Amino acid sequence: MSKPLFASAALLALALPAHAVTLAQWNFNDNNLVVDLGTGTAALVGGTTTSGFNSGAGSSDPVQPGTGWSISTFAAQGTADATRGASFTVSTAGYENIGFSYDMRHSNTAPGSELVQVSVDGLNFLSLGTFTTVNPSGSTPFFARSVDLSGIPGADDADTLTFRVVATFGPGGSYESSAIGSNYGTSGTWRFDMVTISGDVISAVPEPSSYAMLLAGLAAVGFMARRRRG
Repeated sequence: MSKPLFASAALLALALPAHAVTLAQWNFNDNNLVVDLGTGTAALVGGTTTSGFNSGAGSSDPVQPGTGWSISTFAAQGTADATRGASFTVSTAGYENIGFSYDMRHSNTAPGSELVQVSVDGLNFLSLGTFTTVNPSGSTPFFARSVDLSGIPGADDADTLTFRVVATFGPGGSYESSAIGSNYGTSGTWRFDMVTISGDVISAVPEPSSYAMLLAGLAAVGFMARRRRG
């Protein structure tokens, strides 16, 4: 009984998942785009401009109110779909099961739909999904966003991985504002906070010889246990 028990426990330990590691995180509390944890770069995309570092009250940042990064200067109505926003670039070398998350606050006249994309070369982007915001009456809260890249080809163990969050047309084929009763405007703002890219350490797969050594060791342990009982 002892030998199979030892073997099962050892093989289970080899299969345990790694804990998620934060590869890069921006909390913007120092009022700049320098990454605050890990390694990475943040940038404007397609002509947007920074409109300040403003209150992060209501975001998931444990430091409250903290600060968020506001961007503006979106495209004219009906033009340049999915070309303006912000990007975040990291290396995922040595990591898998990549996750991308952030908190987003829309002003009432800002684009209500945001498209999340990813690229391994910074040129060709794969669309991962769209989030659409409708602000509650009289309020512009932060909303939590997250995207799981498990199973996305090329996202794991990449020298460079770039995420983009860009304004996109709504169902009507044009930009739609974030609040009912408000009109879309190019000077509307998006405010990012707690932008985080994470992953699991890629576990090395033991070579067949390693399994043989493991089993030999377990056999020796079982033999010693039987001798003690004898």
